[in-house]
Amino acid sequence: MLDDARFMQEALKEAQAAFDAGEVPIGAVLVDAAGEIVARGHNMRETWHDGTAHAEIIALQKAARKLERWRLSGLTLYVTIEPCPMCAGALVMSRVDRVVYGAPDVKAGACESLFNIVSHPALNHQLEMCAGVLEDECRAVMKRFFEERRKKRSEVKKQMEDAAETSD
Repeated sequence: MLDDARFMQEALKEAQAAFDAGEVPIGAVLVDAAGEIVARGHNMRETWHDGTAHAEIIALQKAARKLERWRLSGLTLYVTIEPCPMCAGALVMSRVDRVVYGAPDVKAGACESLFNIVSHPALNHQLEMCAGVLEDECRAVMKRFFEERRKKRSEVKKQMEDAAETSD
C-alpha cells in the first residue's frame, strides 16, 4: 500500500513550484505500485499560454513519454486539488488506477464536488478515489496564493489612483 501522505507532500512541492512561478498552485505526481514517482507536474497555463496545461495533464504526458505507453494502468495520481472535468476525463482515458486528491474544488471538481467522471458507471474505466489527504495544507496554499494576488491587485489599483490624482 502506498503512503498517501508522503506522496501528497510531493504534490505539494509541485504546487509550491507553480506558486513561485505565478501559476495557480496545483501540483501532481504519478506513482507506480512500487512507490516510485514516475512523473511530476504543476500548472503552467499562464507560462505556456495553454488552457490545457494543468498539473494532471502535464504529469500524464510525462509519464506516457517515460513509460512509452498511453495506458497508465498501475499508477496512482496524487493531486493537491480535485481534478476538473478535463483532467478527470484524461485520467479515465489514460487508464490510471487511482486518484488521490487533497482539497475539493466546489467550482470545477469532477470527482465528487460537481461531477463524478472518474467512477461513472457508464464509462469503460473507473478509478479508485481517495479524497481529503492533507486537505488543510492543500487548501492553505491555494488560499495564500489568491490572498496575495488580491493584495497585489489592490496595490496596483491604489498606485494608479494615486498617479491619476497627481496628474490632475
